[in-house]
Amino acid sequence: MKILVTGASGLLGGATARALAERGDQVTVLQRRPSGLGLREVLGTVTDPDTVRRAVRGQQAVLHLAAKVNVTGAEADYRRVNVDGTRTVVEECRAAGVERLINVSSPSVAHSGSSLVGAGAEPADPVRARGPYARTKAEAELLALAADSPSLAVLAIRPHIVWGPGDTQLVGRIVARARRGRLPLFGPATALVDTTYLTNAVDALTAAVDRCTVDGVHGEALVVSNGEPRPIGEFLSSIARAAGAPLPTRHLPVRPALWAGAAAETLWSLRPGDAADPPLTRFLVEQLSTAHWFDQRRTREALGWRPAVQLDHGFAELARWYAAVHRPRR
Repeated sequence: MKILVTGASGLLGGATARALAERGDQVTVLQRRPSGLGLREVLGTVTDPDTVRRAVRGQQAVLHLAAKVNVTGAEADYRRVNVDGTRTVVEECRAAGVERLINVSSPSVAHSGSSLVGAGAEPADPVRARGPYARTKAEAELLALAADSPSLAVLAIRPHIVWGPGDTQLVGRIVARARRGRLPLFGPATALVDTTYLTNAVDALTAAVDRCTVDGVHGEALVVSNGEPRPIGEFLSSIARAAGAPLPTRHLPVRPALWAGAAAETLWSLRPGDAADPPLTRFLVEQLSTAHWFDQRRTREALGWRPAVQLDHGFAELARWYAAVHRPRR
């Protein structure tokens, strides 16, 4: 199959593009900088119609991962990439006769800040979603699903907290904070949280490419996770332990932490051009103090998929990766 993957310079996008190519698909990747994957590349941004038009030409399926991902920043920047970029991808898919579009979304599009306990893929809600990333991803998901038609099958996949070896975003930030002694736990840190090991997320997206057809699975959103909710404190400690970093032990009360996060966001908003994230945000406190785990029955039925790597094996793989990275050179 001829498949375009947008956002292939990211961890999940790159791993998925590589897996599709390894199984024999003809893969094209679209991102702003070279991916190093050795695949056909179109360099540019999804906000540029000409670039997207060149990339989708002749493709049978598009796996759309390109997004602005962060917790702070001007909402206009998120909107330009996440909403306008998705609109451009959808329009060019229609014009080029692409048969299937898998829009990679996030469970945060349906998270209003309260706990999610055994939840399904509730409808994306831009009004209640927390923060500019979640709001714009919610709009993008609704926009993509609205394009589902007899000529273009659309499926939204929401991987939840993807992590694994080589992850410089989630894992890298957790480890860096742990090594500096700046990885606090909020409240008792016992809220159950689902996560997804990298190769399981890749397998789920690959299955989505195959199952998303006008005669198969389309027109809906599916949350993807390992289906192994763990207390958030245990998850953070397992990541730190795998990297040989100090385990988090300091507990902060949730409400004062939310106030501190709001203050930090306000302060950072007054620092134009500063690319660094604030040390604390309300979104971060909410994510680390509320439960969010999901019913995986519909996802597994629809995709014919089950996670092959359990969390404990994933932590062991992460520990081996860190050991290899920091092994002294001879």
